[in-house]
Amino acid sequence: MKVVDIVILSDQNNTTEFSASGEKNLGYLEDHILKTELENEDLHVLQLSWDDPDFDWSSARALIFRSTWDYFYRFQEFFSWLESVSQKCILINSEALIHWNLDKHYLNDLEKADVRIADSVFIEKETKTSLQQLFRELGCQEVVIKPCISGTARHTYRMNASTLDHFEPIFQQLIAEEAMILQPFQYDIVEKGEVSMMLIDGKFTHAVLKTAKAGDFRVQDDFGGSVSTYFPSLEEISFAEKANRACPELPIYSRVDIFTNNEGEIALSELELIEPELWFRFFPHASELLAKAIKHKLSS
Repeated sequence: MKVVDIVILSDQNNTTEFSASGEKNLGYLEDHILKTELENEDLHVLQLSWDDPDFDWSSARALIFRSTWDYFYRFQEFFSWLESVSQKCILINSEALIHWNLDKHYLNDLEKADVRIADSVFIEKETKTSLQQLFRELGCQEVVIKPCISGTARHTYRMNASTLDHFEPIFQQLIAEEAMILQPFQYDIVEKGEVSMMLIDGKFTHAVLKTAKAGDFRVQDDFGGSVSTYFPSLEEISFAEKANRACPELPIYSRVDIFTNNEGEIALSELELIEPELWFRFFPHASELLAKAIKHKLSS
């Protein structure tokens, strides 16, 4: 018999209220906001690390992926666990969406559905090539390269013609182990930032603007990036909702990251369905909407 309605999934660093530095852990704060709203819907809620060895996952009706921010460092372990729990619980978002969204090859599917993405060259694992060859193929002045399965800017590098030789050994080591994606460097992200648009049940709720610190190109707060409330245009909202509809099925929650590309057009950076920061602390009502959507899912 199921005894827990829903488990909010974190990693081991986000199951305690304070980080090692003694400061409030924002991952915990976001999870706590959602937990409160789920409990307001009369649901029995736990917050656990996805790799908790002592919890009987079959005792939970559903799992929601929130701050499992170590899975891309432990992918094989995570994949095996995911395969196991998908037989025991409802997954939010669904197992099919999670598998699809784990790998940045999903960008190809969105582009085929007429969602504009950054120009991308996918380099499959064990491909025999060089950065010089790929650089010529993409035909731009600066590029960014990163793994197809990644997060928090893991192994994300900015390079130009004069630095390719420096990064070549790193690239050869990475491509021997995993697929990579090469994209033109997007200057507007540095100058203006990247917009994150949150959607619940396919509808836009709120947005934030992420900006990199001076001298960096990564907008993640891990690298000193900052976040502020953002009020998107109708065009930006329409773009985000279109990208969301292009998923294999409609997600219960999603984050659509957009930017202005080098040609001055709105384009998709990432569409995050697994463990995105949703910035409930900027817009708490969105967590209420998500809790109600989950309650409806469990009641249907």
